[in-house]
Amino acid sequence: MRFKRLDLNLLVALDILLEECSVTRAASRLHLSQSATSGTMARLREYFADELLVPVGRQMVRTPLGASLCEPVRAVLLKIQSTIETKPGFDPLTSTRHFRIIASDYPVTVLLTECARRLAERAPHVTLEVIAPDDTMQELVARAEVDLVIIPEKYLIEEHPSEVLFEDTHVCAVWAGNESVGKGLTLAQYLAAGHVATNFGRRRGPSIDELYLQHSGYARRIEVTTNSFNTVPQYLIGTGRIATMHKRLAEVFTGFYPLRLLPSPIPIPVLVETMQWHRSLEFDLAHLWLRALLREVIQGSP
Repeated sequence: MRFKRLDLNLLVALDILLEECSVTRAASRLHLSQSATSGTMARLREYFADELLVPVGRQMVRTPLGASLCEPVRAVLLKIQSTIETKPGFDPLTSTRHFRIIASDYPVTVLLTECARRLAERAPHVTLEVIAPDDTMQELVARAEVDLVIIPEKYLIEEHPSEVLFEDTHVCAVWAGNESVGKGLTLAQYLAAGHVATNFGRRRGPSIDELYLQHSGYARRIEVTTNSFNTVPQYLIGTGRIATMHKRLAEVFTGFYPLRLLPSPIPIPVLVETMQWHRSLEFDLAHLWLRALLREVIQGSP
């Protein structure tokens, strides 16, 4: 389809080229050869009478016009997706929708595994892809390249809709055979013990509990750092270490590992876990159904 001499199929390529600032990376995402993508780039430059991307050193950077096109081009594509590609009705029994959700292994364990089980029963042809959070998370939401992100409230993007899913508190987990700890933990015991901590992404961002403790002036002796909540119990077994964990997750682990859960001697604020989606998906019927399913699971409805 053409609009004023522009092949609208080129908008998809333009969107990716402007995001990647690389013909090679764009070709990979477009599933085209590098020569074909270079030809597409040439057609776009001819149409806009602008280079759009220019070499600066060993990198390509957007021209002023290229930079100004990023948001409007993406908005046009999202509008097409929401008005033309989205079917007027949604039948979970026959739908082949593919949902992409960004979530750490914490909400995966306490929420998404049960959600996936119910999907198999109620929407047998719907597929689910879970993506680990990283430094590109907010960008993927802003570009509507994922359906949902499940994150703590503090990481929400202001301009897109969101909803609180659940709240959680923190507890301390220790190996059941740890005789150095009784029925409770004093602050002195907590700070003197070795700890297991988690962090995420290329920038090694700390977890919520670690951020709070640092802000409050407490310094733990961290003996093990892992990038997965689900591996934390394995670093406790047979040791005197302590892990500060989400209560919902810790309670799941007690069914699989020899752990004891104790109140934290430091009152960590309640964690508010939310789901967020791009505004273009606000009234998408399939998306509304998915969000309702997540609410149902976390509320414990059968």
